[in-house]
Amino acid sequence: MCTQTKAAAVMANIPQADIDPSGVFKYVLIRVHSREEGDDSEVDIVRGFGWAEYHADIYEKVSEELERGGLLDCECIGGGRIKHDAQAKKIHVYGYSMGFGRANHAVTTEKLKARYPDYEVTWDNEGY
Repeated sequence: MCTQTKAAAVMANIPQADIDPSGVFKYVLIRVHSREEGDDSEVDIVRGFGWAEYHADIYEKVSEELERGGLLDCECIGGGRIKHDAQAKKIHVYGYSMGFGRANHAVTTEKLKARYPDYEVTWDNEGY
């Protein structure tokens, strides 16, 4: 019999990618870990929003929400920028975060492709 921890169940319901519907904005790649004893499950999630002046603004808001129940712990593993052109169905991931460093854009791109399967999703390490 396979039993799932409470944290793993919560993580299974976290959207892998949540970004603004269009525009150019900062994003962070966040690793969410279980805090439960004996549970080493984790998931990487993408969050990007135009309201954020700094990458840390996004990380602080998202991590505060996810850590509130005490089951999860968050770690920012990098950031960058996203250009989301909803009309053309294109997303481009690039750049880096001064505070958190460059996210693995290949991981971010895969998360975005799963969320936007009919989009052309590309990345490069140019820009800031």
